[in-house]
Amino acid sequence: MSDPQAPAFRSLWSDLKGVIFAQGYLDVGGISTRYLMSGNPNKPLLLLLHGVGGHAEAFTRNLGPHGEHFWTVAIDMLGHGWTDKPDIQYQIKDYAQHILDVIKVLGRNRAHISGESLGGWVATYLAVNHPHVIDRLVLNTSGGWTAHPEVMARIRALSNEAAHDPSWARIKARLEFLMHDKSMVNDDLIETRRAIYAQPGFTKAMQQIMCLQEMDIRRANMITAEQYQSIKAPTLVVWTSHDPTATPEEGKQIADMIPGAKFVVMNGCGHWPQFENAPEFNQLHIDFLRGL
Repeated sequence: MSDPQAPAFRSLWSDLKGVIFAQGYLDVGGISTRYLMSGNPNKPLLLLLHGVGGHAEAFTRNLGPHGEHFWTVAIDMLGHGWTDKPDIQYQIKDYAQHILDVIKVLGRNRAHISGESLGGWVATYLAVNHPHVIDRLVLNTSGGWTAHPEVMARIRALSNEAAHDPSWARIKARLEFLMHDKSMVNDDLIETRRAIYAQPGFTKAMQQIMCLQEMDIRRANMITAEQYQSIKAPTLVVWTSHDPTATPEEGKQIADMIPGAKFVVMNGCGHWPQFENAPEFNQLHIDFLRGL
């Protein structure tokens, strides 16, 4: 008999209940690249790109609904998750080249690209420098425009501490940074990230990933106003009321620079609106990508 007083256990598997999906690895120029995939390969390709220190599970609540309309592929980006971690200093051009190679390995020339945080920064770089590969572009609490020293220092500290000591408490603190509603950080999500951060050599990889939180390197990689203005792809900019990295006003600055861009603010969410309020995100995201 079930206990009516017991709280419901929230799991990534619950998010994927009823979803036909695959997990696997692509050989991308010698880089073993892990993915979560849903939908039919005959449909338009949608790539989902996570934020710094993240992994494909950022999109478990989005795979099913998007798979109904798109060949939906969420990857662990270069140096992240269970993807290989070459001994380099990870800058935007490096992530972008990896994405270009992923698209080729998937047998496509173009894709819809939706990026959250770092993923949005990389997606913006591609839209500016490789516009031919972008069908529609979504920038979700995207990096690349702001450089707040206090935010950068906090991200760097929380991330390096969690990688150096992947304890439950440190991983939980890193994930809670992403959420307005801290209760969204469930045990299953913590353990998923803890296992990733406990990989041999991950401490060094995290230090290399964090190079974009160093002001000189960050500024050299930032997107300029002129570059935003050059974007031709139909673009949706999603921001939130409680994003810990930048205000909605700063998100609107990005949207205002991109010709014809649509701007949406999701209330009651932090840095992961696609996770915190998946039903609202999925609806507005799918409608935009379908051109509705």
